[in-house]
Amino acid sequence: MRTLAVLAAVCAVIATVLIATRGSDGDASATQAPAGVAGQGYGQSAGAGYGYSSGTGHATGAQKDGAADEAGQAPAGPQPVTEIDKTFLVKVRQAGLWEIPAGRLAQTNASSEAVKRAGLHLLDGHSKLDQLVREDARILGVPIPDEATDEQQEWVRQLENARGAEFDRLFANVLRSSHGKIFATIAEVRAATQNDLIRRHARQANQTVLDHMEVLEDTGLVDSDTLAEVEKSVTPSQ
Repeated sequence: MRTLAVLAAVCAVIATVLIATRGSDGDASATQAPAGVAGQGYGQSAGAGYGYSSGTGHATGAQKDGAADEAGQAPAGPQPVTEIDKTFLVKVRQAGLWEIPAGRLAQTNASSEAVKRAGLHLLDGHSKLDQLVREDARILGVPIPDEATDEQQEWVRQLENARGAEFDRLFANVLRSSHGKIFATIAEVRAATQNDLIRRHARQANQTVLDHMEVLEDTGLVDSDTLAEVEKSVTPSQ
């Protein structure tokens, strides 16, 4: 009887050990990641590469365009270039064709340092604008002239024949008058154009012309008659 009791106790101990061992195995398996998840990187789903969600990649440009077409949205076409836009480019080109020579003449014919300084501003500003207008005209297919208007060429001839104080007064007033008139045109073009290149060009031209008007006024030689002429020219007719 004693032997049977010992055997029963041993069997009970063995059964308890087996139950405890199986419970530990179950707990360990429960903490393991499910199949297909092990080895993932930070922020990635199963099988996904960097920057992608599970099973989905970034759309390429062609895919985006196709999606837009399927949605019934037409791709953006060329932006319109109006007659006013074209005229604006022509005027900017013509301005550079005579104001750059005028700026050079100021360095040799002027007696006032303020006039010479204004001439340098004209040289710098219109050289940059002229490069820009030639680039934009080529992109937009707008023909631009290779020479200034007859009136502008006559102004250059007058400046060539003037010296000292006479040159200073002529330079300040003729240039201030022309800049005042084109300044009003730039505002109209910028307000109405639908073309991004023309908007950029008008913004640059606006800054350049404003700078030139200010340095011309700083000479102290601009007549009130000149300003009245500009006002009359830019005032809308009733």
